[in-house]
Parts: sequence; structure tokens; C-alpha cells
Amino acid sequence: LQWTPQVPLTRALQRDEQVIEHWRVAVWPQIQQRAQKERQTLVFMDESGFYLLPGVVKTYGPKGLRPILKEWQTRDHLSVMGGVTPQGKVYSLVHQESLSGLDTVAFLTHLLRVAGQRLLVIWDGSPIHRCTEVKQFLAGEATRWIHIESLPPYAPDLNPVEWMWTHLKDVEMCNLACLDLEQLHMEFHLALGRTRQRPPLVLSFFAGAGLVL
Repeated sequence: LQWTPQVPLTRALQRDEQVIEHWRVAVWPQIQQRAQKERQTLVFMDESGFYLLPGVVKTYGPKGLRPILKEWQTRDHLSVMGGVTPQGKVYSLVHQESLSGLDTVAFLTHLLRVAGQRLLVIWDGSPIHRCTEVKQFLAGEATRWIHIESLPPYAPDLNPVEWMWTHLKDVEMCNLACLDLEQLHMEFHLALGRTRQRPPLVLSFFAGAGLVL
């Protein structure tokens, strides 16, 4: 029957597939053209958590001797904010506590310094993107330098940063058990550094999202 064992993808019931596909094939090319015309740096943004609990994936071991991965069982984690560009650049902000709107402002300010003085930022409808501090920042002087575009609701697969998180967790840091957040922080930066050194890999995150460059 040509069937194989596969892990299902999860998708929100609230998704509007037509809206998402329209954004991918019609809105995204318009955003690229606008960024090129107005000389803006395109940056996709997203947030994630990296836990002391390891991301467990298949590995090799002697037949009949299943590997045992000893973990420190806690929900302690790093809160990470990241950005990627169509040029293969990667930016990040890492905290050992939950992210807030002030962290969003700090990251946007950082991007203005290191990515370009004119930004076109694409992100989702996360509360820390819509809070008072962010609205006030974007309504102030930053409105001259930062333009915001929103992804369709319930469409994380459209964001290349989500694909980067998956790569970091399932490839670069898979089966990695850390004893504390300091060690996890170090391992995260090493994994992100390896990813930064491979711009074609970063561009593959756009391909995974179905976004033509």
C-alpha cells in the first residue's frame, strides 16, 4: 500500500489554510519587493523555550541494549528570542526567566544596531508583541525605522525561525542532558554558533516554511 510509519504533524483546528496559502504565495512576494524597494532588512522573529529536559530522538546502540539517557527532571528552561534574515543571518537574545515586552523592545533595538537601520519585522500575534511597552516603542521614534508585518494566526510553520528551533532541538542539541541552566546556556550558544556558520542551512529554514527567496 506504500504506507510507512510516520510521526503526525500537529496543526491547530483554528487554522485557515486558504489564508495561510495566500500569505505564502501572494503576500510574501509583495513583502520581499517592498523591502527591496525601500531598502529594508527583512527579519523574521519568534520565541521559544529550551529545557533542561533533553530532546529525545533515535540514536544507535547495541542490539537489545536500549540506551538510557539520565536527565535532571525539572521544568527549568531558557527563554530565547531569535531572528533570521533571507541573507542567512541569525540573531538571538537569551534569558533564564520568562520574556516580556521589554525584552521585545530590547531585541528590536539590538536588531537596529546590528542588522540594519531600516527593518521590516515579520512575527506572530504573541502577547509580548502586542503589549503596551512594544506598542509605545513602535509608535514613537522607532516608527521611522521599523515596520511590522504579521503572520496569519495559527501558522508557526510559516516562520523560518520555528524551523531553526526544530533544528537546534532535534539535531544540534538532541539527547543533550544538562545539569543546570548555565551549562544549557553554553550548549545553546555553541549550537547556535554552529548554525550561524552555515548560511545555506539557515536558508533551508525558509525552504521548509515554503517561502521562495
